[in-house]
Amino acid sequence: MAAAPIIEVNADHPQPRHVQRAVEVLSSGGVIAYPTDTYYGLGCDLGSKKGIERLYQLKGRDKKKPLSFLCPDLSDVAKYAHVSNFAYRTMKSLTPGAFTFILDATRLVPEAMMSKQKQVGIRVPDSELARALAAALGRPIVTTSATNGEGEPLIDAKDIKDALGYGLDLILDGGVRLMEPSTVVSLIGDQIEVLRQGKGQLD
Repeated sequence: MAAAPIIEVNADHPQPRHVQRAVEVLSSGGVIAYPTDTYYGLGCDLGSKKGIERLYQLKGRDKKKPLSFLCPDLSDVAKYAHVSNFAYRTMKSLTPGAFTFILDATRLVPEAMMSKQKQVGIRVPDSELARALAAALGRPIVTTSATNGEGEPLIDAKDIKDALGYGLDLILDGGVRLMEPSTVVSLIGDQIEVLRQGKGQLD
């Protein structure tokens, strides 16, 4: 399989034609690499079983470890997770931002995306490009960080092409991303619990 093509994209003001091309790839079950507000992400359409399967394969990730997904807007989160008033207020003050929120999943979430406890990780990233992709797709984007075989983050599109290009359909190059992972925050039971400290800072 040939390595995926690279398209240079403006991550802050994404060109609509590049967004459209990426969305065509996602809607056909493809997997892309794209810059976010944290690391480069690898993503597929939440509605694509084939895409999710390919993403797990590419990452060499255990299927018992669910992947998170990103929504373009806070209003979309309630379709996929049970959002209490407390959770909504908390997320409203922290989105868009470098946070992954753990919430109880609704029935719209595919089985493969939930933990045994039927919980799910959702992001509304502070990335114009990532939100534009999810908005144009009309469904959340399943996302995981782009890493090499040793699990180290790949910060440049060319490195992503070298390491993972064979398993991708498109790479959006937003320049070198010297970033940190998102902060993972559980909002289960209306309690705030930081499960992983990353880029996002809780006040």
